[in-house]
Parts: sequence; structure tokens; C-alpha cells
Amino acid sequence: MTYEIFKPMIQILQLPLGPLQTNCYILACDETMQAAVIDPSWNGRAIAQTAADQGYTISHILLTHSHFDHVGGLAELKTAVNAPIYIHADAVPMLEQANFSARFFQLEIPTPPPADEMLADGQLLSIGNLQAHVLFTPGHAPGHVSFHLPKYSVLFDGDVLFQGSIGRTDLPGGDYDLLMRTIWHKLMILPDETQVLSGHGPATTIGTERRRNPFLQQ
Repeated sequence: MTYEIFKPMIQILQLPLGPLQTNCYILACDETMQAAVIDPSWNGRAIAQTAADQGYTISHILLTHSHFDHVGGLAELKTAVNAPIYIHADAVPMLEQANFSARFFQLEIPTPPPADEMLADGQLLSIGNLQAHVLFTPGHAPGHVSFHLPKYSVLFDGDVLFQGSIGRTDLPGGDYDLLMRTIWHKLMILPDETQVLSGHGPATTIGTERRRNPFLQQ
């Protein structure tokens, strides 16, 4: 299945992939036909083919974090398109251990290649004529980042905030108090109409979660 948002210059395809149905996103600029893949969760060849079928050239591979279910398709995608991989430096050690983490859950993934570029809080990424702001959003995993496109009221937040829930913090590197500070100080300051596109499940908005998310009512 795909989930699509159409606005001037922008298209977003949501691809739930792999055994955990982790959302991979293709963020594309319709003016330049350049695209970024956010979290190639599984089956990198299929991700590359989906972009090619739409006529897009993948110019960026962006990782919100490096849990194995978000990078299971990274090796195949890198081979297929050879676009640079972007990650926060704090997430590199976990990327290097992604194979081990997958085997712990009795799953196998191709060995992820190393990242090409390091991301920093406040960094601005240009994907064609689209501009995405990097937000450092730790708590669920070390080096977790989100990608915010304020012009289009869209946030790709990985596993920080979900519809009616939040990212788990019982995995190595998780920190509940840090995650809640991240949500309040990085996400809840965004406009209510901001669409939140998460690593699992359906889209929501900042305003909806502010009003209804039980973890934010405590």
C-alpha cells in the first residue's frame, strides 16, 4: 500500500515494509523529480523500483535512527541508487550492530553500508526545491533525528511520536525521560496542523496528539 499527500512541488509515498511493517517514505520534489528515501526499512530494491516507476531520482537516503527495522533495506537501496546515506553520528554504532540486533529477533538483514554524511540539529537539507530541517530528537534511540518541512506542515518523526502512543524506550539506548523532553520541547512547539508521519502506523497531527495522546495527558 502507499499513502500519498499531494501539494505543490511535493509528493510523499508511504511504504509499510518488512515483518514489523515499518514505514519507509519517499519524499519527492515534483519540480526537479529528485527524491529522498527516509528509513529504507526493508526490500531496498522494491523501494528503488517504486521511485523509478514514478520517474524520481533518489538523491538522499535519510535515516531517522538505526534500529534494524529502519535499515533492513539500506544495503539493497544503496546498491541500486548509490545515493549518499545521512545519519546522526550518535546513531552510527547501532547501525554497525544492526545485523546482530536483527538476529536477536530471529531475523536477517543485509549488512548495512556505512553512512556518507553526518546530520546535525538545525541542519537544512535541500531535496530538489524542497527544504527539510533536521531536528535532533533523542530518547527512543541514540542519534535519533526527525525531518521537518515547515512550508508543507509535514514532520517525519521516526519512532518518537505515534498516533495515540510514543516510541518505546526499553531497548538499548532508550531513555523515557529524554524522550518526553524531546516530545515537549521539539515536537509540541510545532503548529497543531503539522502532519506527523511516523515509523509505524497511520499519520496524525501535532494538534491531535496534544489533545488525545494519553502519554501527553499525564
